[in-house]
Amino acid sequence: MGPGPESAKRTLRRAFLLVRKGLTQDDVRRTTAALADRALDLPELAHARTVAAYVSVGSEPGTLALLDALRARGARVLLPVLLPDNDLDWGAYEGGASLARVEHGGGRMALLEPVGDRLGPEAVTTADVVLLPGLAVDARGMRLGRGGGSYDRVLARLERAGADPALVVLLYDTEVVDRVPEEPHDRPVHAVVTPSGVRRFW
Repeated sequence: MGPGPESAKRTLRRAFLLVRKGLTQDDVRRTTAALADRALDLPELAHARTVAAYVSVGSEPGTLALLDALRARGARVLLPVLLPDNDLDWGAYEGGASLARVEHGGGRMALLEPVGDRLGPEAVTTADVVLLPGLAVDARGMRLGRGGGSYDRVLARLERAGADPALVVLLYDTEVVDRVPEEPHDRPVHAVVTPSGVRRFW
């Protein structure tokens, strides 16, 4: 028997994270504007009143330019707040000054999170579009996340609430692959945005 999907996911995660680790700040900066331009062309984002997004950290594809552009368009932007059990609460993004660096896991991980009122985990169900972080997506729209399970909970919460936002993952061009391992709880996304364009799965 070969490795199970979770073991295969761990191996793939290490490979993608190693490539990202080799990116320079200039590499990330160069792709940030292109990623925002491509994402803003999506009709779903053009008409969205509320967008659940996230603040990129480290060598993740940059999101701040996109968050600011969405706000400038008049969209309400929700950002996650990581809870001790890895679930996500949400707060409103009011610009760069509304973010604070918060350490998690005894200092192993630092995230930029909104400093305003907490809106509760269910706030994500009001979003017209949910922008998801990830490490890869395949030709079926199956997303490889980082393995913490936070967004699996978000997707399950959306399903329970009968909410049907557009699910969009933001990646580098090289992270769109033929196939990633999947488990029964995994759900496909509707589209992937990379610096060079958009690919839809619906």
